[in-house]
Amino acid sequence: MNEGASNTAAELPVARPSRAKPARSRTALTAIQMGLISMLTVLLVLAVWIAVTHLGLVKPLFLPKVETVLNAFISAIEGNIDGAPLTEHVLMSLFRVISAFLLAALIGIPVGLSMGLSPAIRAMLDPFIEFYRPLPPLAYLPLVIIWFGIGETSKVLLIFLACFAPVALAARAGVLSASSDQINAARALGASRWQLLCFVVFPAALPDILVGLRIGMGVGWTTLVAAEMVAASTGVGQMVLNASNFLRTDIVMMGIFVIGFFAIMFEFAMRWLEKKLVPWRGRA
Repeated sequence: MNEGASNTAAELPVARPSRAKPARSRTALTAIQMGLISMLTVLLVLAVWIAVTHLGLVKPLFLPKVETVLNAFISAIEGNIDGAPLTEHVLMSLFRVISAFLLAALIGIPVGLSMGLSPAIRAMLDPFIEFYRPLPPLAYLPLVIIWFGIGETSKVLLIFLACFAPVALAARAGVLSASSDQINAARALGASRWQLLCFVVFPAALPDILVGLRIGMGVGWTTLVAAEMVAASTGVGQMVLNASNFLRTDIVMMGIFVIGFFAIMFEFAMRWLEKKLVPWRGRA
C-alpha cells in the first residue's frame, strides 16, 4: 500500500515556482500604454479639428482654424492684444491664483484638522462651509466687490473662497483616516497631544489633504475668469472676456489653451508631490 502511494506521488508533476514579472514593470508598461493612448487621442482630435475647419464644415465664428489660433497666440506674445504682452497677462493671473491657493492651504488645512479633531469646532464651522461651498463664485462676487472694492484684494479673495472649502473639507475627512489603534498606541507610549497630531493624525490625513489641494487648485483656475471680470486691466481671464465681447473666437480659444496648460502643469506638480510625500498611497 505504501509502495503504490509512493509510486503515485512520484508520477505527479512537481510544482515549480512561476517567474512572475515584477509589479513595477507591469505598472510602468501600463503607464506607457496610457500615455500612448492619450497622445493618440489628442492627435486624433487635432486631425478632426484641422479637417473640419479646412473643409468649411464649421464657420470660423464657432471653430477657427488651428493656424488662426496660433496667429492669435503670436500676436498676444508680441503685445498686440489688449495692449500688453501675453507674459504680463500670464504673470498677473499666476500671481492671483497662486496667492489665493497658498492662502487657502495655510488656513484651510489647520481649520480642517481642527474640525476633524474637535466636534465643537466642526459644529461651529461646518454649516457655513457647507452653505457657501455649492454656490458659484459669480453669486457672491457682487458682495465681495462691495465689501473689498475692485482692487486685487477682491480678486484674490474670490479665488481663495473657491479653494478654501475643498481644502478644509479634505483635511477634515483625512483626520478620520487615523485608526483608533494608532492613536491609542501613541497615547500608550506617552505621546503628547501635539506629538499625536504631528506624527499620527497628520500623516494619516496627508493623502486626503493632497487630494483636496489638487481639487482646490482646479477650482481656483475655474474661478480665475470670474475674478478678472471686474476692473482688471491684465490677466488671461480678462483677455478672454474682452475677446468674447468682440466675437474673437480665436483669442478665446488661445486663452483657454493657455489657462489649460498652466492648470495641467500644476496638476502634474501636485501628482509628483503626492508621490514624494505619500509613496505608500495605492500600494495596499
